[in-house]
Amino acid sequence: MSANGQRRSSRTARLVRTLAVTGTGAAVLAVPLLGATTASAATPARVHTASSFGYPNNLDGWIRASLAVMAQKGIPGSYNGIHRNIIRESSGNPRAINLWDSNAKKGIPSKGLLQVIDPTFRAYHVNGTSWDIYDPIANITAACNYAAKRYGTIDNVHGAY
Repeated sequence: MSANGQRRSSRTARLVRTLAVTGTGAAVLAVPLLGATTASAATPARVHTASSFGYPNNLDGWIRASLAVMAQKGIPGSYNGIHRNIIRESSGNPRAINLWDSNAKKGIPSKGLLQVIDPTFRAYHVNGTSWDIYDPIANITAACNYAAKRYGTIDNVHGAY
């Protein structure tokens, strides 16, 4: 590596350390962009929506779009199993939040259509879906991914999980 390359690398490292130490939060944003040389580095990944699959933006469309993503990723589950669990957990309200159960008392309330807590959502998030826990397709798909790992499929879940 040339001296110029080493100088740039040490300046980058110094910048990242400085931002991290000052606690600006900018280091989190700066690190993925450092060294990026093409426009594609800043292009966000495509996130699936109900309409991107040709489905309406309602409960039926969200379930069908989630099933399409799940099929691409090999996550088992059926329309009926997902629908049954959504109705029990949130009555179909994608903005539902449980502020009274044991999770909420620990400061991590269950959220969304399938009442997923933040750590579970992050751990079982499926690429190609939003990182917003309230996004219906992301919530359903992450919950089904979790249920598949824990119970074999969302179809095997017949109570709070």
